[in-house]
Amino acid sequence: MTASDTSTQSRSTAVLAVTAVVVAVSFLSVSLRLVTRIGIVHRFSWDDVFIVPAWNPALMATKTSILIFYLNQLAKTARVFRWCSFATLIVVNAAGVALTLLNIFQCRPIGAVFANPLPDSAKCVDIVGLYLASAPVNIITDLAILFLPMPILTSLRLPKKQKTILVFTFALGGFVTIVDVVRIAYLQQAALQRLTDYGTGTKQGSRIAGGSDFPWYASLSFMWTAVEVNVGIVCACIPTLKPLVSRVMPSMLHDRMSNHIGSLPIASRATERTDQPLNGRARISSSSEAQGEKASPSSEPYTRGGDMDMIDFLTTPETAESAVRNHSSTTAATRQTHQQETFFDFVDMQNRKSMVKMTTREALVPLALVTILFFLWGFAYGLLDVLNSQFQLVVKMSAGQSTALHSSYYAGYFVASLTFARAIFRAWGFKATFITGLCVYGCGTLIFWPSSVLTSFPAFLVSNLIVGMGLGTLEVAANPFIALCGPAQYAEVRLLASQGVQAIATVVSPILAKRVLFKSVLNAPSLIDVQWAYLGIALFVVLLAVAFHYLPLPEASDNDLEDERPVFGAPVIFITLALGVFSQFCYVGSQEGISIAFQPYAQSIRPGTSSTTAFNYQAIGHSAFAISRFLTAALCLLVLPRSALLVSYIGSIITSALLIRLKGNAGIALLVLAAFFEAPIFPIIFALCLRGLGRHTKSASAFLTACVSGGAIVPAIMLPVSSAGRIPTAMAVPLAFFAAGLLFPLYLLLVPAAKAQVDPVLLFARNGRGGRPGRPVKRQSDVWKREKAASVGREEPTVEHIEGAASAGA
Repeated sequence: MTASDTSTQSRSTAVLAVTAVVVAVSFLSVSLRLVTRIGIVHRFSWDDVFIVPAWNPALMATKTSILIFYLNQLAKTARVFRWCSFATLIVVNAAGVALTLLNIFQCRPIGAVFANPLPDSAKCVDIVGLYLASAPVNIITDLAILFLPMPILTSLRLPKKQKTILVFTFALGGFVTIVDVVRIAYLQQAALQRLTDYGTGTKQGSRIAGGSDFPWYASLSFMWTAVEVNVGIVCACIPTLKPLVSRVMPSMLHDRMSNHIGSLPIASRATERTDQPLNGRARISSSSEAQGEKASPSSEPYTRGGDMDMIDFLTTPETAESAVRNHSSTTAATRQTHQQETFFDFVDMQNRKSMVKMTTREALVPLALVTILFFLWGFAYGLLDVLNSQFQLVVKMSAGQSTALHSSYYAGYFVASLTFARAIFRAWGFKATFITGLCVYGCGTLIFWPSSVLTSFPAFLVSNLIVGMGLGTLEVAANPFIALCGPAQYAEVRLLASQGVQAIATVVSPILAKRVLFKSVLNAPSLIDVQWAYLGIALFVVLLAVAFHYLPLPEASDNDLEDERPVFGAPVIFITLALGVFSQFCYVGSQEGISIAFQPYAQSIRPGTSSTTAFNYQAIGHSAFAISRFLTAALCLLVLPRSALLVSYIGSIITSALLIRLKGNAGIALLVLAAFFEAPIFPIIFALCLRGLGRHTKSASAFLTACVSGGAIVPAIMLPVSSAGRIPTAMAVPLAFFAAGLLFPLYLLLVPAAKAQVDPVLLFARNGRGGRPGRPVKRQSDVWKREKAASVGREEPTVEHIEGAASAGA
């Protein structure tokens, strides 16, 4: 410390004591690991090579060791897990090498890093800011290492003690993530103190923009860095110590009641069969038991090449490969004999009924679970809107930069929907797409951290793009899930209701952001505080992704969708899809153009309106938007959805045209009315376009979601007119796009084949005399079920007959 700070209490004793203790514990763990590997297992692999030099560069080497352990022991039969482990390994090492080089060459000349005060001729990077900017990478990789093996580990049947040890080991991995957050909190405190001192002029001449006592500012952060590194090393070593503990304290790992099963060879246990359930779980008996042989526990807890239990399989390299081969060879037979697959005996993980065959009652729980995702991206949209506004004020961005920042979010929808989201959705289904979208969204929210620390416009562009990609991935799967899960005739009703929940989130989140989260964001240091809100969101999203892995959600394969598809000609369904995609693009662009211009328009047509009052007007508009979706959902129980769509488009066109001319309170009322009319358009178009597509449904969902990128186009077209001070005139752009989008509901109104495709009620009943079509039967299924016909003992019309009757009636 400097002479001026001598009155401040020294932190050196606490920092040195804590650091010495954790280093000693990690050194002991590494030593015991080497004893186990060399003295007992007689195998020294690459994960051991990386753990030895793990103190420098510490985090990179420790995480590399853990990931190589995963690849050696867990990834032999799990292809997706292997790919994810490789991806995490690449990120860890790329970030680690970059950060190490930046630490070495942080000053020019290099020797200036040891000089205090900094010579005038030397230049150094802001090392505290650099550490803060790298924080998201550490947190993301920590969470990946923690949760990647969970699907494999939770599927194991382990004795109680071994399961406890396994849970404890991975709980320590969670503790490393917590320590990482604590370390970053102290780094942020150092950065804010440094900025405060620099702003008041009390500290000058430092290598980090004004903080003359860098060790004092950063000492606690570096102490927690030592804790994080060494606890990570301990966590990396614990799984490898099983053979040593089995030698020294065998009773610690083996339950008396599980000795029989735990001592069986892997090859024998792989051929286990399931007998009658006992106390809620399947009774497991081996092939040897079936022959009347009684297997005895191994005479030694661990013998090289001998019998082992699952923990041995995870931690013993020389026998893992043969065990995996034996396990793989019996996988198919084992799957056929298992009656029930569960997660820790309380979540049924077996294949569930196809969503397209579910009744309304059966679909309620899955629909409620997925509707949480709708609330999530509505909440994210509101937060981003307010945060971007505050960021624009702090860095004094131009109107063009502001539009680019907004457009990057919608560009993420286009990129994700047509690339990895569509591929994952088609290959692995709804649940995998949900999990991927949540993970990408979580990464995007964490990247707001370096964006706020560095106050960087390019970094904010990237973070908005990644968040858009995550939410776009969610929408690719979530919208068709709601539309398909349950009776087909209520698809529009369900999607309108779920989208109404999303609209509620867009009402709540801006108010929460403006009044609470970002209330004091007035300058660059206060912008850093926003990171804690996004850290909380990111952690919640990751936990939600883990929860979705274990939730028993229904699926629908391409074959299921094709079986439930009424027979319509290919030109009809693809023309409907193409026009729906175009209409969706026009609608989202118009809706977003009006939304962005809402507050400036209110201030323009009603002089004297403050920014707070304009914000309140927009909150009223968002409320009208949400109410409209719920009201239209109820209305679609009585009228055709395409009729509601036509009315919504006509109302949007009329209100947009009037916005160009009206002033004062009438203009404000029209803004709210415009939000009311435009609200039902998106969900109705989405649900209508999915009807009759069969195996093409998933690709169609990706195309419809990509249309959200229209929100990046229309605001950019409006920008030149708005910048010239003619905001009411700029409303002509949304008007033109609404008029273009009207082509789709007019097509559905005028083309009989299109009406037959999208109308959920135009099925005709027999009048009982001659089998002629009678009046429309309200709310029948899109496809007549032959099993229902059998239940009443008479032949019902086939799909082809129904299509012909519908065409004749139209």
